[in-house]
Order: sequence, then structure tokens, then C-alpha cells
Amino acid sequence: MTIREAAADLRAGRVSCLELADQCLSQIARLNPKLNAFVTVTGEQARARALELDRELAAGRDRGPLHGIPIAHKDLIRTKGVRTMSGSKLFADFVPGSDAAVVKKLDAAGAVMLGKTGLHELAYGITSDNPHFGTIRNPRDAERSPGGSSGGSGVAVATGMAYMATGTDTGGSIRIPASFCGVVGLKPTYGVVDLSGIQPLGFSLDHAGPLTRTVADARVTFEAMAGAGRRRAAPVDVRNIRIGLPENFYFDRASGEVKDAVRLAAREAERLGARVTQVQVPDMDGLNAAGRVILLAEASALYEPYRARRGDFGSDVLALLDQGRLVPATDYVNAQRLRRTLVDDFRALFSEIDCLFTPATPITAPRIGQMQVELDGELVDTRIATTRLSRGINVLGFPSLAMPCGESSEGLPIGLQIVARPFEEDLLLSLGEALEAGLAR
Repeated sequence: MTIREAAADLRAGRVSCLELADQCLSQIARLNPKLNAFVTVTGEQARARALELDRELAAGRDRGPLHGIPIAHKDLIRTKGVRTMSGSKLFADFVPGSDAAVVKKLDAAGAVMLGKTGLHELAYGITSDNPHFGTIRNPRDAERSPGGSSGGSGVAVATGMAYMATGTDTGGSIRIPASFCGVVGLKPTYGVVDLSGIQPLGFSLDHAGPLTRTVADARVTFEAMAGAGRRRAAPVDVRNIRIGLPENFYFDRASGEVKDAVRLAAREAERLGARVTQVQVPDMDGLNAAGRVILLAEASALYEPYRARRGDFGSDVLALLDQGRLVPATDYVNAQRLRRTLVDDFRALFSEIDCLFTPATPITAPRIGQMQVELDGELVDTRIATTRLSRGINVLGFPSLAMPCGESSEGLPIGLQIVARPFEEDLLLSLGEALEAGLAR
């Protein structure tokens, strides 16, 4: 059931807020022992909140489409009175005294928090194989990765443990789990969603957004997360939207099934009236290199106060933090300078198109612990391959939507990534909604 369907049932009296919460809590009890999506479940708190919202509806107070909808928060987003561990031993006992901005907004919209979802340690990785709180597992195949860092959020939504879950994205951490778990993930324009109260990783790269079952649900939750101050565009007609299909980079070193599924999505967009043209994207290798240098430096600077607690870090995160301390200041400054140049180059490209269609990830979910994947006859590091198509969009700060566009021969989800100009989330969501029905046929 989607958020829209649940909202309709609530208002028709076919279900109560409490029943929705109990259904999700039952799913958590049944599936979480195997999949490890949740690190904290707040069942009694959720039931009390749901009862309160049922009373509000009975009294004629309707907070909107999220009223009574059960959701989860990634466990680096502060929740008042509920521990927020960021997947790390550093914060294992941290209980915030206040809510993050997005928690306040979703609470005001009537959402019911079920608990906190697990993540890759400190959100610094893409496997969600956490050395402190256990491995999070893909719902399609428990021996495969759900992606990361928002792996628990992707699994919770994919399995019906929650209708929506918050995520953060510094180099693909919303879109990668969306791609691997077969759900929808939106990375909004940089700065549109308030990051106050969210544990940072890369100050100039961090984004927050929703993971949901459908694009329509992503719209509803994004609007609540962004709040009333968001700049809204006029209604978007998908006919004559100009879609760029990259001739370079994005279809290099990608699975054949992934390439075919994304090209099929482009043909579906053409059937809907969009115009698809081949384009050359600017220097993506340079953009990714800049993103890696920026993140290495920013993350290491952030965790410098914890340098003496080396034993409290997992080996992969510790190695990245050590590497970041070796980045010269000149390299960081030059990476930021290159970033500005490439943003200008992408703005020029987007004067000719309205959005880009690319794979969200070049592969489907790898096996847990799999260090390399074979692409076009070449063995490639799994982490580098997985972030290769998403990292650069964080550097640009452009909005990006990941949504399912097919399955592999093994029954694993394939993700489509749609990228638009800054502040054009409405275009992304309108096109995604229009595509959804056709791709599901």
C-alpha cells in the first residue's frame, strides 16, 4: 500500500492510524531479525502517537496527506529522547534533547515515527555492513547488499516496515539503496532541505531526502521535508520535456541489463511525448575526482576531535579518515575551483535539455563482502563502481531522482537516475510519476 492509498483508507474509515502503525510494527517484528533494517524500534511511542492522531481526525483536524502515516528516520537524524547513534560507537549513547528540522516538519505533518534505521558507519560508505551494529541485508536476496549509506531506510520501505524513511546523500547514499532495493529515492537540490540536527559528513556535499515506494509518495514527503519556503514551479507537462541521454561516461562500464533498462525507460518517456536526444556530458571523471578530494578532506576535518579514539572506528571508515588527513590544502582548494568550473559547464548543458537519464548504479546489488565486480570484461572496485554515477551530482548540487526501471535476469532491481536543474524537483517528480505506470507494465 502507498501513502496515497493509506491516506484514502484513513479518511474513508477503512483503517485507523493505530492499525497502520500496528501493521508496520508487525512487519518489523517479523522481518527485522533477518534484515536488520532498524536499530531502534519505538513501538509504544508510535502507538501513542497514532491514537492521538486518530482522535484528531475524529475531531475534524486533518494535518494533510501524511496524517497517521508510519515512517522511520535514518539513525543520524536527531530525534528527541531517542538515541541517535550514526552507526558509530562514538555516539552509541547519544540521546538528543531536540529533534532535527526534518523530524519537526514531518511530525507537524502528522507522520508517526516507528524508530530509527541502520546505516553504514557515520554514513561513510555504500555497503551498510556495519561492524558495530551488524550487516543490513537486501530484501530481494539476504546475501546481497542493500546499498548505503541509507541501507536500513531502503530496506524498511521496500518491505513495508515503513511507508517512508528519511535518508541522507553525500555521494549517492539515498539513490544507491533506492536502486539496489527497488524503491524511489530523491536527492533534492543542495540546501533545499534543512540539515540542522543531522550528523554531517561532508559539509558542502550533504543532502537529505525521502525514500518511498512510489514517486507520488516521494513528492508528498519531500514537500513536508522542504517546508513552506520551497520555491514551487508551475505544473509540469511531461510532453516535450527535453531528455538528454549521455553518449559518454554513464553507459561505459555498466551492466548490459542496466543499460538496456535505462534505454527502455527513455523510449517510454518518448512514448509519453518527451524528446530524447544524445548528449555529451562534461568531464565526469574530473567531477568525481573533485568530489572524492572534497569529501576526504571535509570528513577528516569533521572527525579530527575523535582522532584519539581510533579503536572506535571500523577499519574501512578509519582508512578513509586517515587518507583524508593526507590531502593537502592546495588539493582541496583546487577541487573546489574545478567544481565551480564544472557547475558552469553543466548549467550550459542544461540550457539545451531539461533533464538527464542515466543509470542510478551501473550494477545491481552485489553480494555482501564482494570487493570487485566485472564490467565490460574488467574487474572494478565495487565501491568505486557503485558511486561512480551518483557522486558527481552531489558535487553539482543538482536534484536527482532514483526510481525502479526494471529487473535483472536474477530478479534484482535496476535503478534509473533522472537529474534536473537546481530547484526543479517538480519536473523530476512529474516525469517520474508519468513514467512509473508505463515501466510497471
